[in-house]
This record gives sequence, structure tokens and C-alpha cells, in this order.
Amino acid sequence: MSEITIIGEEAYRAAKELLEEAKLENGQMLVVGCSTSEVGGAGIGTFSSPELAEMVFGGIYQATQEAGVELVAQCCEHLNRALIMEKDVALRNGYEIVCVVPQPKAGGSFATAAYKAFEEPVAVEHVKAHAGMDIGDTLIGMHLKDVAVPVRIRTSQIGDAHVVCARTRPKYIGGQRAIYE
Repeated sequence: MSEITIIGEEAYRAAKELLEEAKLENGQMLVVGCSTSEVGGAGIGTFSSPELAEMVFGGIYQATQEAGVELVAQCCEHLNRALIMEKDVALRNGYEIVCVVPQPKAGGSFATAAYKAFEEPVAVEHVKAHAGMDIGDTLIGMHLKDVAVPVRIRTSQIGDAHVVCARTRPKYIGGQRAIYE
């Protein structure tokens, strides 16, 4: 089995673990940021790889489709961490669509792979996702709902990239006399 195939399987396994732990429901969003440079063992932003991106994206996309969860791909800082998603998801959630097409060196290889794979891809500037996966320390927190909770999964790396996951939960409000589920 080739190293690139193993990376695709690691991505699938990590996404599957996160989706199970986070208990995402049909139609909820998973935001993923991915540095293929880090996956390949280089420093972030130094060795973008469309081939690695396609494998990582493919594994994660398969897991989200099996779970009925909407995948959202975060671009790199050169596109201000804009997000690539299916047009119907953007419209259903009331997100303003912006005009940009990610490229490996402007948006990142992972977002580019998403743009190529999605049926009707669009870019938006902000989302409030229900869970997230950060592959290679790309900083996805700005795109999660307000209360993020770390999720520990067994797959702590994809290739050479560090993986950090989170789910979100509703805010607790009301103080001492409030009753929570």
C-alpha cells in the first residue's frame, strides 16, 4: 500500500472517529482546515501538494457523506480563511456567497480539492460549524460555534500533520437557578 493511500485512510479514520464522538446530526457542518505541507512533513505553507490534498479530502468527504454531514473546507490565510462549501448549504444557512476560486498557493490545496470535488462549490467568508478538524495547525476556531469542546480521537496525525478536533455545544445561560438538560 502506498504512503499516499495510507494518508487517505488516516483522513477517513480521523473524520469517522470525530463524527462518532461529536454525534453530529444529518445536515450539520464539519469545518476542516488542512495544511498539505504539514501532512507531507514540511512546514506549513511551504510545500503545497494537490495529490495529498485529494487523498485527505477524499477520505474526509467519504466519511461526511456516509454520516449525512456537510463538509466545509477552510482556505489558507491568503484568502482570509474563506470557506468552500456546496451552494445549497450556503443558501440554506443564509451565508453570503463571495467570488473567489481557491488555488494551491492562494487558498490551499485542500480547499482547491474541495472546490473541484463539490457539485456546485461556492466560497463564503464565515460559518458557525458544529464541529471541526484542524490538520496541521491551520487555526479553524474562528469558524466554530461559540462554545467549542475538544474531542480526543485515536488518530492524532494524518501523515506528519498534527490533528486537533472539536465539537460545539449550546451555551449555558441563566446562572444558579437555571435548569439544564
